[in-house]
Amino acid sequence: MPMIDIYATANTFRDPHKLAMDAAATVKAVEQVPDIPMFRKNTAAFVHELAPGALANVDGDSNYVRVQVLTNAGALDRAKQIAVTRQLTDLVAAAAQDDSLKQRTWVLLTEAVEGGWGLWGHAHKNEEIIVAARAEIAKLKGQ
Repeated sequence: MPMIDIYATANTFRDPHKLAMDAAATVKAVEQVPDIPMFRKNTAAFVHELAPGALANVDGDSNYVRVQVLTNAGALDRAKQIAVTRQLTDLVAAAAQDDSLKQRTWVLLTEAVEGGWGLWGHAHKNEEIIVAARAEIAKLKGQ
């Protein structure tokens, strides 16, 4: 149930809402979690549009994008880390209609500490998330 934050100068993307939906779907697919409401409703992306001049590298360039993906601990093995980084980089460049942005997109992968994934007003441990997902799957199968 990752949270994705995409930061870029305003007007970098034609359709920020579509980018947010596509980013959430991309990471959910790479994670390979079950397609259940628990994961569909709690995997989200936020597109943060920054004012001109609000970001810069050492040389003053501001035509960069930063994507931060926060997951629960252990959600992405090495192959998934590589896949999510490549796919989000490609997605950002396509959303900006600027293939050169692939060279200026930073993707940061971050894991919440064990017990640090807050959902439904509770700080969940990984095992609690797994138990909740299994219960939802069982409930859906029983319908």
